[in-house]
Amino acid sequence: MKPQNSSSQDPRPKNRLGSTLLFIGIFSTATVVGVLIILGLVTTFRVRWKFGYWWCAVVGWMTKVFCHLTFEVEGLEHLDAKQPTIFLSNHQSAWETLALRYILPPHSVVIKKELLYFPIWGWSLLALKSIVINRKNQRSSLKSLLTQGERYLKEGLSVLIFPEGTRAAPKDLLKFNVGGAMLAHKTGYPVTPVAHNAGDFWPRYSFFKYPGVIKVKIGPIIETKGRKAADINAEAEAWIRQAQQEMG
Repeated sequence: MKPQNSSSQDPRPKNRLGSTLLFIGIFSTATVVGVLIILGLVTTFRVRWKFGYWWCAVVGWMTKVFCHLTFEVEGLEHLDAKQPTIFLSNHQSAWETLALRYILPPHSVVIKKELLYFPIWGWSLLALKSIVINRKNQRSSLKSLLTQGERYLKEGLSVLIFPEGTRAAPKDLLKFNVGGAMLAHKTGYPVTPVAHNAGDFWPRYSFFKYPGVIKVKIGPIIETKGRKAADINAEAEAWIRQAQQEMG
């Protein structure tokens, strides 16, 4: 399957009805769940996390029914909910921002501050202990990542980072930012690499979704104690690149 940079270049038939139903389903249910998560501030994080978890499960079900798109996961044995880790994942679409919340143990996600401008949806992300960064200010972003990331790891939460910083085209892997590896170097918590090919079926910048099976690979943990951030980053990037190649 060749990389697709935009829906206009994709020769596959457009699933107009299914993609439309999925769009409506996601945004209508997101509002309801967003309100529940915000109201959940009077309870515990675990309760709020469950609201988000089950919503992502519903989105997965809608994606399967409306667009005939499912996923399979390899490497679940590498997950340990009792051991906080720093997940480093490639980034190709909106799919993984939803599905990884369902697949991985409870975690904090690094998000751009612009997402907070969306009423209810953005506020609910903040209620889920997201790490908010300003991509226009790298020094401030790194400080936020290191400070908040360390706090959440010590609280028992994992941290999910997309080190490419933006969505890449299928088969591509952009150069990794070193922030996630610096967090691992500073805290000594392990890194767990995650790779997927979601962009082949849920392309970036495209309204249309395509039938198929998204592959997700979770790698073995990368020990970080006593290691340089650059070495940690290089090992994670190499594993993800190799996993992408194996997906074909």
